[in-house]
Amino acid sequence: MSTNSKSLKSTRQEPGVSGLRMTNQRALILEIIRQRRGHLDADEVYRQARQKQPRLSLSTVYRNLQTLKKLGFIEELHFNEEHHHYEIRLATEHHHLACLGCGRIIEFQYPLARLIKRNVAEAKDFEVIDTELRMTGYCTECHQEGK
Repeated sequence: MSTNSKSLKSTRQEPGVSGLRMTNQRALILEIIRQRRGHLDADEVYRQARQKQPRLSLSTVYRNLQTLKKLGFIEELHFNEEHHHYEIRLATEHHHLACLGCGRIIEFQYPLARLIKRNVAEAKDFEVIDTELRMTGYCTECHQEGK
């Protein structure tokens, strides 16, 4: 996963990143995702943002999520077909475990992923830009409950 993990303060001070300015709404959405450490869907972002900006609409949240994604500040993740989740784009590559019982998302780093990325790129003469590894199963709590 790429860099671009910028501080909110420095982001807001930059005049027109890619021709778009960091509005109060974008800054709020980015801060919500950053504080919760990601994996929020648009509805969760909307509910939290409305607490600070009651006149904010859901369509504005969706538009701003897409803009923040395009600018490289956040990533859109697809854990299931129902909806997308968002997290801050980090400088370090990480992967996800998705619980089929409760929907919990657990991040992890594992050196094997980097090794596979490098070996496949060399073996196939292919420039790998990004990798995404998602494993599904059951977290400890759901496994114990028999979900």
